[in-house]
Amino acid sequence: MNETLTLALAWVAGAVLGAVFFGGLWWTLRKGVASQQPALWFFCSLLLRMSMVLPGFYFVGRGHWQRLLLCLLGFITARLAVTRLTRPPVGNHPAQEASRAS
Repeated sequence: MNETLTLALAWVAGAVLGAVFFGGLWWTLRKGVASQQPALWFFCSLLLRMSMVLPGFYFVGRGHWQRLLLCLLGFITARLAVTRLTRPPVGNHPAQEASRAS
C-alpha cells in the first residue's frame, strides 16, 4: 500500500479512537454525575475506553513510529474536536449565572 495512504489512515484511525475515547468520557461524566454510584461508572468507563484505545494504538502502530505518531496526532485532534463540540453554550457559564444572582 502507498506509504502516504497508510499514514493518512493512521491519522484517521487515531481520530476515531480519540472520538470514541473522549466522547465516551463526556457521556460518562453526564451519566456518572447523576448516578447513585459514580465511582462505578467512572471506573468501568475507564476500563472500557482504555481496553479499546490501547489495542487500537498497538494495531495501528505495528512497530512503525511514524504511524504511531500520526495516530497520536489524530487522537489529540479528536480531543480538541470533542472538547469544542461538547462545550456549553456561550451564555450558560456557571460563573456568569452566579454573578447575576448576587
